[in-house]
Amino acid sequence: PLRLPLQDVYKIGGIGTVPVGRVETGTIKPGMIVCFAPVQLTTEVKSVEMHHESLPEAFPGDNVGFNVKNVSVKELRRGYVASDSKKSPASGCEDFTAQVIVLNPPR
Repeated sequence: PLRLPLQDVYKIGGIGTVPVGRVETGTIKPGMIVCFAPVQLTTEVKSVEMHHESLPEAFPGDNVGFNVKNVSVKELRRGYVASDSKKSPASGCEDFTAQVIVLNPPR
C-alpha cells in the first residue's frame, strides 16, 4: 500500500498546495484519493512531479511533489503520511510494540 511520509509542504502560486516526500511503498498517481495520517484528511491528487517533470505514476524511492485539491498548507505538516484512502489507509496510534535487533553492538 502507498506510504509517503511528507518532508515538506509548499504553496506554489498558480498551482496551490504541494506536499513533497519520498514514496516508501506503493505508488501515487494523478486522480488518486489520498488520506493524510494522523489527521485523516482526504483529498484528490491533481498531479505528480519529480524534478519539474510531470509523472503518470511515482514508485518507491521516487522523491516527488504532488498537487492536492482544496487543502491549505496550514492543514499539512512534515511527518504526516499520505496513503491510498481505498487500500489500507495509514492511521495514527498512541503506542506500539517493536522487536529491535542491534546488528553491530559496541564492544
